[in-house]
Amino acid sequence: MHHNFRVAGSEFAPGRPLVIAEIGTSHEGDVAKAFDLVDAAAEAGADCAKFQCVFAEEIVHPNTGSVPLPGGPVPIYERFRALELDADFYAAVKERAEAKGLLFLCTPFGLRSARLLRRLDVRAMKVASPELNHLPLIDELASYGLPVLVSSGVSTLADIERALKRLACPVLLLHCVTAYPAPAEEYNLRLLAGLSSVFGLPTGVSDHSADPILVPSLAVASGATCVEKHICLSRGDPGLDDPIALPPADFATMVKAVRRAAELPAQATVAALSDRYGPEIVEAVLGDGVKRLAPSEAGNYYRTNRSIHALRAIKPGEAFSAENLALLRTEKVLRPGLGPELLHAVLGRVARRAVPSGEGVVWEDVGDLQR
Repeated sequence: MHHNFRVAGSEFAPGRPLVIAEIGTSHEGDVAKAFDLVDAAAEAGADCAKFQCVFAEEIVHPNTGSVPLPGGPVPIYERFRALELDADFYAAVKERAEAKGLLFLCTPFGLRSARLLRRLDVRAMKVASPELNHLPLIDELASYGLPVLVSSGVSTLADIERALKRLACPVLLLHCVTAYPAPAEEYNLRLLAGLSSVFGLPTGVSDHSADPILVPSLAVASGATCVEKHICLSRGDPGLDDPIALPPADFATMVKAVRRAAELPAQATVAALSDRYGPEIVEAVLGDGVKRLAPSEAGNYYRTNRSIHALRAIKPGEAFSAENLALLRTEKVLRPGLGPELLHAVLGRVARRAVPSGEGVVWEDVGDLQR
């Protein structure tokens, strides 16, 4: 099996899994709070502190409207705009993480954020689930030659394969259920071994379920080389993911459980968790190992991932170009467009009808090549 993952001079495997504290944007732009979160992650025993490098225009269109998030509906473009920070912020939190002995990891969402992180000389990159089909971003990261962690929530095997074909660098594939919180019994952890053997890669879990022990421990018993979970200072904090994140004491509980599962034979972990949670629950979390969209996330397919959107209103007869199209997340209100793999087929063709600003571009919008 293909279990080992090397990053920044350290080697991780199911007997020594990489534990990622996903801080994301819960610092709310406050560097002191970001330092507190890094310190909490280090103290809880994490190996890595992970952030997100947000520029709103790289992720969604201003007309995206509200998105249902753990704390309630949020006008997402405006909220992302408020979370935009300069390179100095990321340099400072990277320095803090490394001073604490942690790997610094940060998710880019487009070429601008990827290049900002590259200039900071990061040691690895992360692709979030919705960007698995953001092919220009994948190609940009591939050109860096750094290890890449790839999340695969709301994705099919074909989506995963298309992204991995473009990455000729060390990859750690993270299985994920993109729902907040995700039902533990949808995690289907027997999939980890299958994904590992199909793609020849180490696998892990990006866990959004509520319990600090159940999914993380069973993931390690199922061969996970990595466990990623959200951390917060308090579930009452205003960060986008804070309501489903683990406060420091719970995160430390998770780390202990993960380290213990890494030392024990898989059967011993399964038996102990069956005693604690009941064998039916444990069997449900392990699942059947068949790759499918989990029920809680299936409705988001085509919506959280990227598609071709009109950056502004496009008139009939106007040519589609890099100036008026972008690969964005659709979310709930707008219409999903064609997949990013079709961008080259759309560029240079003329619009057969008006495309409103922000809407996804579909085949009915696409006419002949511009004369």
